[in-house]
Amino acid sequence: MTPVRYLQTRALFCAENLDRLPEFPDKCIDLIYLDPPFFSNRQYEVIWGDEAEVRSFEDRWKGGIRHYIDWMQQRVGHMHRILKPTGSLYLHCDPAASHYLKVMVDQFFGAERFKNEITWKRTNTHSDAKRWSPVSDTILYYAKGARPTWNPQHTDHDPEYLADKYRFEDPDGRRYRLDNMTSPSPRPNMTYVWKGHDPPRMGWRYSKETMAKLEGEGRIWYPDSKEKRPQLKRYLDEMSGPVVGDIWTDIPPINSRARERLGYPTQKPEALLERIISASSNKGDIVLDPFCGCGTTVAVAERMQREWVGIDISPTAVRLIKRRMDKAGADDIVVEGLPETEDDLRWLKPFEFQNWIIQTLHGTHAPRKSGDMGIDGYSFFERLPIQVKQSEKIGRNVVDNFETAMRRDGSHKGYIIAFSFGKGAYEEVARAKADGLELCLVTVSTLLENPLDEPPRPGLDVMTMELLEQAREAAARLRPRQAAPAHTADELVASDLGVESV
Repeated sequence: MTPVRYLQTRALFCAENLDRLPEFPDKCIDLIYLDPPFFSNRQYEVIWGDEAEVRSFEDRWKGGIRHYIDWMQQRVGHMHRILKPTGSLYLHCDPAASHYLKVMVDQFFGAERFKNEITWKRTNTHSDAKRWSPVSDTILYYAKGARPTWNPQHTDHDPEYLADKYRFEDPDGRRYRLDNMTSPSPRPNMTYVWKGHDPPRMGWRYSKETMAKLEGEGRIWYPDSKEKRPQLKRYLDEMSGPVVGDIWTDIPPINSRARERLGYPTQKPEALLERIISASSNKGDIVLDPFCGCGTTVAVAERMQREWVGIDISPTAVRLIKRRMDKAGADDIVVEGLPETEDDLRWLKPFEFQNWIIQTLHGTHAPRKSGDMGIDGYSFFERLPIQVKQSEKIGRNVVDNFETAMRRDGSHKGYIIAFSFGKGAYEEVARAKADGLELCLVTVSTLLENPLDEPPRPGLDVMTMELLEQAREAAARLRPRQAAPAHTADELVASDLGVESV
């Protein structure tokens, strides 16, 4: 595929990044941060967002580490091509694959462009009887050229250092320490008497003009005795803290009580991305995250006045990012690649399809494990049970099983959503109504033909109309208002749960 000459920024692409990256122009990106799937042979399922999203992580590395590195290699080659000569790449990985990844990335960037292996302490120690407790992730930092964009980052001073060195205060409360004003080498032209104080043996460090300026600014401390010499005041609020090294222990992970927590299983703290973006880009630069997950990179880039591009293969993730950015007040964001047709939805993996349905209705995901033939989610406001089937011609048995789940749930009304339903399903719905259960069969095409920002099309049955109206009400509540203050992370989580924050 021939790269284009124009790059759309402030854009979210729902796509396989290996399909999208070849379309990027050469040398167009200033900073790439990527947090790809870690090397794991496990297959597991997590509840995402305090039971708001179900996300399946597949056993994608059955071919072993070689398969994983080959998969990554195809993508890193494109990333190297699209980086500017002043650009940087930060590859977030776990120790199980970091050394293999470094050898692979060296092939594109060259070993001489490897700058750091950053160790981020992401958790506390935990019980592990057979090895040292794993508490860190690795971030490999590479520069494209010899002169990458670099803004040194500083951390706070150690409290003990401050207590020992910055022991003095001006009347206005400004803390300072004292520094001598003696020249480190002989300076005969600086051996003058200053305010009755004899010069040091080597002379003063500053000229008379500079000394007068410092005195006018109140920066000279004078001793009680003429036998002692004046000293320079160095104010704490003008002194940067120590330069950040390659071991980061000062950025806590996202924990269960963190305000920015969205529940995404691999969510990284905003402070981590703030440090990387601050160090390796400037305002107006373009930041790319090709595995953007829940959107922390693009959210931080937007707040720090960078241009950005995010790519994620998951429609669930991209829709969540769009909602997150809307609530942060980001306007005119471009979103491409989300499912728009029935054929698009048929190709989704089962959990992504289920998430798409529940998200579309602004419902709440059921707190359950897969395979229990139960309820997949609940509608907004009334919290009526919903079952999602990525199938055609749903039959009587599915409806019958859902009736059992509804009774167990204590619900008298519910919805089944699928591509199509057979005659037996409609007959079972009619029979269930005689037993006091109201079931509504909704096709995927009905959802596609009735977007929430448009009036519903005529001919819908009452229960379907109620379902769409409730979803429309939820969408209106979540829609950003003009001049509204930025939403908190708690509000983001609440909205993804389909409830109002308190």
